[in-house]
Amino acid sequence: MSFLEAVILGLVQGLTEFLPISSSAHVRVVGELLNPGQDPGAAFTAIIQLGTETAVLIYFWKDITRIIGRWFRALAGKLPHSDPDVRMGWLVIIGSIPIGVLGLLFEDQIDHSLRNLYITATMLIVFGLLLGLADRIAPQRKELRELNIRDGILFGLAQALALIPGVSRSGGTITAGLLMGYTRQAAARYAFLLAIPAVFASGLYKAVKDVPVLFTADGRAAAAAAGEPSLMAIIVATVIAFAVGYAVIVWFMRLIENRSYRVFVIYRVVAGLVLLALLGAGAVDPLAGA
Repeated sequence: MSFLEAVILGLVQGLTEFLPISSSAHVRVVGELLNPGQDPGAAFTAIIQLGTETAVLIYFWKDITRIIGRWFRALAGKLPHSDPDVRMGWLVIIGSIPIGVLGLLFEDQIDHSLRNLYITATMLIVFGLLLGLADRIAPQRKELRELNIRDGILFGLAQALALIPGVSRSGGTITAGLLMGYTRQAAARYAFLLAIPAVFASGLYKAVKDVPVLFTADGRAAAAAAGEPSLMAIIVATVIAFAVGYAVIVWFMRLIENRSYRVFVIYRVVAGLVLLALLGAGAVDPLAGA
């Protein structure tokens, strides 16, 4: 992977992570278009997501530190567990369990067979339509203070679907939130908070597992021969993803205050159809790297 390709993929990750359009699908497809026959890989995708999740940490820093602080105070018996911030801490933990368990159980399929671009195209279209339906018919009255254990688990199961490229982490959880009656802002806010443990755990796991080999001469040579990203490419893409991602999250949270998700629904459907057309024309390899 060249320096320019790393810059482009970092931009793609930053632009798409917080929008309900699937960042993993975009990184997968753009990576294939930049370097035909080569998939950037699930590990590369997971690691550069650390950049965008760092943007979430900064954006929600006051909320996160307050929730963590009050959660530990509750463990020490200094606050009741019914405190809203303490409950949110527990609900983020509970909601993170499904994606953690399923991610470990199906790691091989996630890294390989589920990266088939026909699956990606289908998920873009299907979950785009589901998002549009939820945004149109759901009552959107509930706020985060009404979040309970059942809803937290359902949010978590929806987030776990994002293990399939094309679903979208934010898109899946926001759709579930809307269908449960939460407002756009509440669903998006919880989706972003819920993603923090999952993305950092996944990214750090992949980094510890796959990156150390790049510190050896043999590892760097093998990665270059296979067209896989170098350590410098991963760092560059991650830093760019952070900077662009922070700007996007600020814009997105303001956008959904007054606008529907219609533009994202249309984009997902069109993107899915275009990808199917590219696959049908043989312009991209559905199984590159799988």
